[in-house]
Amino acid sequence: MATLPAFFRRTNETGYPALSPIKPERDPFQLRALPQEDVLFYCKRIDNSRLVREPDPQARGACWSAIGAACFLLVVLTSVLVPNVASTLAGYKLQALRVEERQLLYEKRTLELEEAELLTPQRLETLAQGQNLVAPFPGQVVRLNAKGDSAVAMVK
Repeated sequence: MATLPAFFRRTNETGYPALSPIKPERDPFQLRALPQEDVLFYCKRIDNSRLVREPDPQARGACWSAIGAACFLLVVLTSVLVPNVASTLAGYKLQALRVEERQLLYEKRTLELEEAELLTPQRLETLAQGQNLVAPFPGQVVRLNAKGDSAVAMVK
């Protein structure tokens, strides 16, 4: 400390610095000062409409590098995810084919049952009588030989 405060310079009769016991009375309703109360901020309007940005020669290369990296990342992610998606879709298709197979087997059984009902001998006999059909006589039946000529003789 180069200099002492002013109240230490005053001395009393003993030679020691005296502290003043009397303090000025302070108004109890006065607020204390706020920090940085004396600082004034001034906002100045800045017009940058006439400024032209200088082109950055490295920015173009950085942009293309970022695009290339994004494309490479997209290709890698696609190649990783495509087999998983393909197997999932194949599973869905397999399940749909199994459901279709069950449905077709059920339809086949239903059609076989209907065919068996339509081809019963009693029903065929009833249909034949309705159309005035009779059983052939033994001389009217011609049996074809599978090992013989390809030419078939007609019997009248």
